[in-house]
Amino acid sequence: MTAKNLRADAEGGQYLSFLVDNEEYAVDILRVQEVRGWTPVTRIPNSPGYLKGVLNLRGAIVPVVDMRERFGFPVRTYDPTTVVVVVKVLTQDRERVMGLVVDAVYETYHIAPSDIRPAPEVGTAISSDYIGGLAAIEERMVVILDIDRLMNSRELAVEPALVD
Repeated sequence: MTAKNLRADAEGGQYLSFLVDNEEYAVDILRVQEVRGWTPVTRIPNSPGYLKGVLNLRGAIVPVVDMRERFGFPVRTYDPTTVVVVVKVLTQDRERVMGLVVDAVYETYHIAPSDIRPAPEVGTAISSDYIGGLAAIEERMVVILDIDRLMNSRELAVEPALVD
């Protein structure tokens, strides 16, 4: 997905940003269902370490992924700023809901498509396939995630039985 595909309209869109290991990432706010404080989840046996487990969200079973661990950053103890950003992820045939454990929610931005630059092809903890683009906001760079690609990657494949 190119940066231009993130938002087709000329006015741009709203993005919710959050911190993971002091880096700022953002997702399209239309994909954010809610932001919740951290609460313990039910672990799933034999799952990768970054899949913290599942939570019951008003009757829906939601897989919860620790973004620090997913990106290979040092693990840290959850504290009062740790939140779960609940997002809608599109797959080939349906929409599913997943939770992203992040260090803190940071800001909401309005970003015009012309302000989003393509991700450079460099070796980072996050594959450039999962980066929708980069936006310069004031003196910082915000990494805009392609949440569909990131959450549908082979490493994050979650058995459909867990999310149905």
